[in-house]
Amino acid sequence: MIVLRSLSMLIFGLWLGCGSAQADKRVALVIGNSAYKNAPRLANPVNDAGLVGGMFRNAGFDTVEIRLDLNASEMRRSLRDFAARTRDADMAVIYYAGHGIELDGSNYLVPTDAMLETDGDVLDETIALDRALYAVEPAKQLRLVILDACRDNPFAKTMKRTLASRAIGGGLAKVEPTSPNTMIAFAAKAGSTASDGDSRNSPFAVALTDHLPKPGLDLRKAFGFVRDDVLKKTGNKQEPYVYGSLGGSDVPLVPVRPAAAAGPQANPQDSVRKDYELALQAGLREAWEAFLQTYPDGFYANLARVQLKKIAAEEDRTVATEKARLAEQEKARLATERAQKAEQEKAAAAAKAAEEARIAAEKAKQVEQAKAEAAERDRKAAEAAAAKSLAEKRALEKAATEAAAKQAADKQAADAESRKVAALSPPPPNAAPPGDLAKSVQGELRRVGCLSSAADGDWNAATQRSLTLFNKYAGTQVDAKLASVDALDALKAKPGRVCPLVCNFGFKADGDQCAKITCRAGYHVGDDNECEKIQEKKPVAARENSKRRDSDRRDAESTAPKSQASGQMICNGAGCRPVAKGCRLGLVPNANASLKITGEVCN
Repeated sequence: MIVLRSLSMLIFGLWLGCGSAQADKRVALVIGNSAYKNAPRLANPVNDAGLVGGMFRNAGFDTVEIRLDLNASEMRRSLRDFAARTRDADMAVIYYAGHGIELDGSNYLVPTDAMLETDGDVLDETIALDRALYAVEPAKQLRLVILDACRDNPFAKTMKRTLASRAIGGGLAKVEPTSPNTMIAFAAKAGSTASDGDSRNSPFAVALTDHLPKPGLDLRKAFGFVRDDVLKKTGNKQEPYVYGSLGGSDVPLVPVRPAAAAGPQANPQDSVRKDYELALQAGLREAWEAFLQTYPDGFYANLARVQLKKIAAEEDRTVATEKARLAEQEKARLATERAQKAEQEKAAAAAKAAEEARIAAEKAKQVEQAKAEAAERDRKAAEAAAAKSLAEKRALEKAATEAAAKQAADKQAADAESRKVAALSPPPPNAAPPGDLAKSVQGELRRVGCLSSAADGDWNAATQRSLTLFNKYAGTQVDAKLASVDALDALKAKPGRVCPLVCNFGFKADGDQCAKITCRAGYHVGDDNECEKIQEKKPVAARENSKRRDSDRRDAESTAPKSQASGQMICNGAGCRPVAKGCRLGLVPNANASLKITGEVCN
């Protein structure tokens, strides 16, 4: 049994190793140079490197190395070490942010210690782009180099020309990779410069992190979306460009992970069950004892102990049978030798006791045998129920996966139809379609808790009221009559809920939703919308003075009713609280009395 179990564990380990080896290995090197010693400091490359490096890590890359403010020797060493890691990789990516320079049609990356007093110093003090391409070349499936290095280079303006005919460009030169499945992405088209933008990160870096990590999205389409975003943010002044080509199959940076229901799911009890069946086939005490040493607890451990009791009962029966046989032999011997009567009686008594012990052991064996059979039946029934439950779960997950796939296919079809319509009547430059803008604003209104209806792109009265409500609580003054980019920017600037969350009695705020309040036994929801203990009812006397009862009733009817807490909750930017006693939720005018909003109305 031990040999069989060891063999099964070896096979499982080999299978696990093969399964791990089949996964694609992805590696990335991210370099950001900002602190130039002989030129003004760049603000964004270090920030962009951190943003893009975090994107690669979140995308599940096996190794992501982020290096900042490297001099020439450090850049060469980083590229050399990265080239060693790409030898067994399927996908290798290098991202560089900093200064770059073009000299006689060749591109170079500028380290932080470069001086570049003359054009001849470029060959000694910079790193050729070909060196980065050489570092990614060993990758088997995809080689990608992303250059956010098309900035206005101050070195090109100050360096001396040793040859008047030597060309020094303002941006980077066009390049065509010679290796297959290689792509080079520029932040700006060849010969033009890129913008750092007005924020912490450049428009190109932000667009990369928005589109590259989308699972299953082909890189060529992803860089197309990056180009559109950068053109929009820079007013068509900066156009990213991609050089190189890939094959006909989609090449995503982040592959689509298979759904859980697509393949068989391993049952954690399968290995225990297999070992139990091996021990059952062996049927030896040693096998069951070894099983219990490995699995001392659980359902199968209890079954193993039943089997051990069965074996013990069989051993007791065998011993009793042997004793009875020996007693019979002794009795026969004494009788043959004409032993004395006392000895014969003693032998007869011993034989009788041995026979009774044998019978008792036989009965005990039968009892344990019945228990073992019952336990085996329970085991098979439990395994059948578990298999049925697993099959039903897989069926439900498969149905859910198919429904999600159908929904995605319908969405793609709808997007394709929308693109066809957009192609027939193109919108004006730099302007998003009105329906898409309205739908985006409605989606943001739902996120900040000001709109409860679906984001359908219809700018109706309910949407206008929701935007007016946002203006009140956010302190903004955007026009609510139509969807605008200003409204969308103001909504995106708010990280969380803005409009208050109102919950009915018996419910309380839980994040962005109202959850029902559940009290433990003996408690109920009180007037303040909190759980309180149920007061025991005092016994009422069987007889009561009718005149006093009528008098109390008249007094109660004439007395003004006390204000009661409504049990409602009101939430705003400062948090949630119960509505005060004597108050309720209702419509109250806002600051300029142009619209009534939900608020606290008190007597």
